[in-house]
Amino acid sequence: MKKCVVVLSGGPDSTTVLFWARNQGYDVYPITFNYGQIATKEIQQAAIISKEIGVPHKIIDFSSLKDIYTGVTSLIDRSIPMTPEFSEPIIVPFRNGIFLAASVAYAVSIGANYVFYGAQGSDDLFYPDCRKEFYKAFENAAKLGTDQPIIIEAPFSEMKKSEMLKKGKELGVPFHLTWSCYFNESIHCGVCESCMNRKRAFSEAKLSDPTKYSK
Repeated sequence: MKKCVVVLSGGPDSTTVLFWARNQGYDVYPITFNYGQIATKEIQQAAIISKEIGVPHKIIDFSSLKDIYTGVTSLIDRSIPMTPEFSEPIIVPFRNGIFLAASVAYAVSIGANYVFYGAQGSDDLFYPDCRKEFYKAFENAAKLGTDQPIIIEAPFSEMKKSEMLKKGKELGVPFHLTWSCYFNESIHCGVCESCMNRKRAFSEAKLSDPTKYSK
């Protein structure tokens, strides 16, 4: 069975990738990162989802990145206002680059040639490290840096988030276990940019949204 590392944030996008990879016959090894984010609930949910399907799960502590990102992004710095629509402070600079680098190291250590992550087409406009040009360039760097035939893919990079949710529904993704909110409360706030995207995508997909929101 082919092995793959899946970058699992605990959100619907990366969880759909996890279920897709398993459905494709891969032996999946999800990896989750604590990068100092406010929403540590996503780490908890990633662990729950991994346990639910009985796969080994790594949680990597990069929380000291908070020292770099404080003053830069509202996902880490509570003093920066959280907006309901996209704004520059929502970007965590080069976050996927950091995650992919660690995931490539993990892949080599377990004899896996594949690394998958949850970038999807709706992210292209705003997030440079979600674009195909980026991750394919990173794939080339990984091959050069490891002398291994590493393949990096975002299987839903050409799909809108709503289309990806439909695929997740077909795959049996437990969306009620996933976490999108940028805050760290017991339920989704319903008003941050990520919650708004989640609501919009479920609506566009014409799927019942199992999420509990405060608003």
